[in-house]
Amino acid sequence: VLAVDPGLRITGYGVLSTEGRGLKLEEAGVVRGGASGGLAQRVRAIHVGISEVLDAYRPTVLALEELYSHYQRPRTAILMGHARGAVLLLAAQRGIAVKSLPATTIKKTMTGSGHASKPQIQRAMMATLGLKQMPEPPDVADALAIALCHLWTRRIEAVGRRDPDP
Repeated sequence: VLAVDPGLRITGYGVLSTEGRGLKLEEAGVVRGGASGGLAQRVRAIHVGISEVLDAYRPTVLALEELYSHYQRPRTAILMGHARGAVLLLAAQRGIAVKSLPATTIKKTMTGSGHASKPQIQRAMMATLGLKQMPEPPDVADALAIALCHLWTRRIEAVGRRDPDP
């Protein structure tokens, strides 16, 4: 699974695979849209960067955080929508299934609180994945949390679909 935390300046990504009942961190990092340049250049940078990750790892699922807008900052959601759109277009062009998850669900699954802070998510990813240091920047930890939440949700759904033993 490739999970993406989209942003115009920094887009975090994480690639996880399952090994039996375990998880393997394949790759994690960021795509930088840059501090300068216009919107089109930033969206293009995201498109190119995530495209390279897709080429390298060929995930079967792309997981993203659902778009959220705080009433006091609607511009943030609009701008994030551009980054998210670039990622969604890539998934559609390549026939990759997309799973969107609410931010509060991701945070609650990873930390027990739907309002967890960035450092809490970083510490949770460090502990869960057995990392020697916290993932930096926080966008990487967010992407890893999205990937883990998707995988755990998928496992729970699979167990729920099984018929009980007679």
